[in-house]
Amino acid sequence: MRHKERLETYLRENRVEFQVQPHPPAYTAQEVAATEHVPGRMFAKVVMAMVNGNLTMLVLQAPDAVDLQKVANALGANEVRLAAEDEFAPRFPDCEVGAMPPFGTLYNLPVYVDPALAENENIVFEAGAHIVTMLMKYADFERLVQPKVVGLTNRTG
Repeated sequence: MRHKERLETYLRENRVEFQVQPHPPAYTAQEVAATEHVPGRMFAKVVMAMVNGNLTMLVLQAPDAVDLQKVANALGANEVRLAAEDEFAPRFPDCEVGAMPPFGTLYNLPVYVDPALAENENIVFEAGAHIVTMLMKYADFERLVQPKVVGLTNRTG
């Protein structure tokens, strides 16, 4: 089952309202946000990192960049680096590389969300392919994923 269908089933089973929106191919978070006509601050960008040797999902606003030192400090980690594609792609066999939605819990991955993203009423994210997004309430995402909210960028604490 493709990730979008798997995610839709999961959301329906948990009685979560969501919208699916196809769009022309876009490969960066900012491009997707622009294509979808949503503010970059509302788009949940997924960045995969290795934290003390463990694959970890970081979720932040599209225009922001991960501050690795801040992540290390927030997580009490000795080593934090961006994960290489060959380290994370096999973990998401039903997703196009780089189009993973922020539901790391479906893949037994810890999820950390930047507080700036958590301020949004709704979030938009890629749904497993570079041609489709989903929109849902942040509160529903938080209820299902139970991410830890920590500063991931140089703009947040």
